[in-house]
Amino acid sequence: MSPEERTAPGVRRPPHLLWAGGIAALAVAVVLLVGWLLGDGFAFDRPVIETVRGSGPRGLRLAMIDVTALGGTTVLTLVTMASILLLATRRLWLTAALVAAATISGSLAVTQIKVLFSRARPDLAQHLVEVSGKSFPSGHAANSAIVYLTIAALASQVVHGRATRNAILIGAALLVFAIGISRVYLGVHWPSDVLTGWTFGTLWAGAWWFAGAAIRARAR
Repeated sequence: MSPEERTAPGVRRPPHLLWAGGIAALAVAVVLLVGWLLGDGFAFDRPVIETVRGSGPRGLRLAMIDVTALGGTTVLTLVTMASILLLATRRLWLTAALVAAATISGSLAVTQIKVLFSRARPDLAQHLVEVSGKSFPSGHAANSAIVYLTIAALASQVVHGRATRNAILIGAALLVFAIGISRVYLGVHWPSDVLTGWTFGTLWAGAWWFAGAAIRARAR
């Protein structure tokens, strides 16, 4: 661990690793519970998607297609690899390892949950982008939260300056929010798919923040 990581400016009284395990378990529990409650979906799913799908000018549709690509596998993989490489060049080995472990394990968890529930995608109208696979939870919403929020949360532990840390976290949160909204707008996910994906990804990122904080505390 580098001296910069040992000082951990973004860590304040970090909790024990047990907190990390508890939040990770809660993330899985939330998804399983919502999936069990859903059945054919919540009452608000259909009217929301009927209202927002493809509405507005053509420029908005093109923008949403661009935004949704930011939560795709290719972009998320490139962002993760670039982040790990940048952290490695700064000799932030622990942070780089945590980012790799969090994003890989989170992506695998989302894939298994989608297989478990096998919920069909919305069939109210033609999808505005090509999609494959199952609907619950939204992989774009969950994986973008896992990648962007985890990177932002772990980076906040080694970045100096509260304003800088807040800017990183807020920027990541806004990006994740926009990606999730784009999935409903394009008609490829039910709103409940996106809400559950956001919940799982956010809890997952929080668990890894706690894990990083606990490891840094023990190292000091």
